[in-house]
Amino acid sequence: MRRVGGRLLQLVPTTVGALVLVFFLMRVLPGDPAGAMLGTSATPQAIADLRAQLGLDKPLYEQFVDYVVGLGHLDFGRSMAVRTPVGTLLYQAALPTLLLTLSGTLVSVVVGVPLGVVAALRRGTWVDYGASIGALLGLSIPVFVWGVLLLLAFTLQWPVLPSAGAGDTPVNVVRSLILPSIATGFFQVGLIARITRSSLLSVLNNDYVRTARAKGVGPSAVVLGHALRNALIPVITVIGLNAGTLLGGAVVAETVFTRPGLGRLILDAIFARDYPVIQGVMIVSVVLVVMLNLMTDLLYTAADPRVRA
Repeated sequence: MRRVGGRLLQLVPTTVGALVLVFFLMRVLPGDPAGAMLGTSATPQAIADLRAQLGLDKPLYEQFVDYVVGLGHLDFGRSMAVRTPVGTLLYQAALPTLLLTLSGTLVSVVVGVPLGVVAALRRGTWVDYGASIGALLGLSIPVFVWGVLLLLAFTLQWPVLPSAGAGDTPVNVVRSLILPSIATGFFQVGLIARITRSSLLSVLNNDYVRTARAKGVGPSAVVLGHALRNALIPVITVIGLNAGTLLGGAVVAETVFTRPGLGRLILDAIFARDYPVIQGVMIVSVVLVVMLNLMTDLLYTAADPRVRA
């Protein structure tokens, strides 16, 4: 509980820092939301009137204070472009992004950990070299390239999976998650496989593993029952440290596969210079990353009793 409380306390300065940075950075960049909304044919008076309606004519510190006061009441403001409460837009977009992030993490673990285990157990053989090449290939290909390749293969060449959308029934939700999850997870497979391989090789040389072998414990029981659990501790740490990367990969996959989510939402908001939506997405993203790290800490504690001690 102490670790959970400490992580939750870290959420406050992290969120405040991200909020301050994004709030002032967006307003010093060139461009005017009122001008972008009205178009190039708008008169200066019309732009000035819209700026006044949106509150953009106030000094920056007043805009910041108004926004922080609104956040204190869980009010993220109203979208400048579509005039919809930002909280509603975030509620609709956060769940698909979180599902894609978690499913991408699951893909990277399900593929990367066995690949690393096989490479460690077959050290120096063609299996080890093949796994290393596959890991390097996964690290070298960006998420959007994986996405395009998967679209070409499974929606054009073999049209067996949907190419866009998030699905409207549980079955369609799962089907629509398959390709984006693979594209997101494969980018992390190589890293997880390499960490698993090196960690397992290190653990297999420990005294307690040699003792188990000397007592006649079978090879599979030694690996699965004694070595793998300790070898997964660095893997769990890497997953937590890369939570932001996985979230960013999910954002890219949403654009490639035309899925609803935070990625599509913030992309449209950037083009429209929609300050409240951009700020809301950044805050939610920071909270999601901290929560994913918190989940990783809990898994780390479960895997290593020394952390609880």
